Amino acid sequence: MRHKKWECTKCKDLDFTVGEMRVAGGFWSKIFDVQGSKYSAVTCDNCRYTEFYKGSTSGLGNVFDFFSS
Repeated sequence: MRHKKWECTKCKDLDFTVGEMRVAGGFWSKIFDVQGSKYSAVTCDNCRYTEFYKGSTSGLGNVFDFFSS
């Protein structure tokens, strides 16, 4: 993927891949396997340098995660 506004801070390349990751928060979210935080990962296609950006999670998404696990 190529975007005008993103440039790798290590090698200055403009090509990248975007992924998503969810992580558990506190004690109860770990017990019930409810994901607490969502992050987007932007990885440079050239040097593999990765930056993480915090996103927002919705209540409906957490409920779906709980019932689908």
